[in-house]
Amino acid sequence: MIQAEDAAYIAGLFDGEGSVTYKQYTENKFNRSRGKRYKTKVWRIALEISMTDKSVLTWVHETLGCGTLRPKPRKEHKMQYRYRCVFRDAYYVCRVLWPFAHVKLDKITKVIEHYSTIAQDNVVDLKEYKELKEIRRK
Repeated sequence: MIQAEDAAYIAGLFDGEGSVTYKQYTENKFNRSRGKRYKTKVWRIALEISMTDKSVLTWVHETLGCGTLRPKPRKEHKMQYRYRCVFRDAYYVCRVLWPFAHVKLDKITKVIEHYSTIAQDNVVDLKEYKELKEIRRK
């Protein structure tokens, strides 16, 4: 588990430099078997931090143990890096940050409530999910 001091620091980074996306979009899909297009509503849930200091984001990525860290090249500007986690990883991070967040607390709470209201028999245990993810990396 993450130490409280580390979680508080990361929560401060998200409050100042990060963004929380919790939004429902309409998406066009195509059913190949029927040969028809249709529209469906999908949720986009993501947490991101973008900054030019790669070492800080590397530490965040290693401390949280989930998400991705990628370069975000920008013309005529200093190289920027982006830490991003989506869906279940975002849920895990929101649960870690919730006690310490201030500015983004409203959206973090919505993400937690979104996953808490899903029927429990359809939800993978977070600990099992992390263990399976580690096995697949090896």
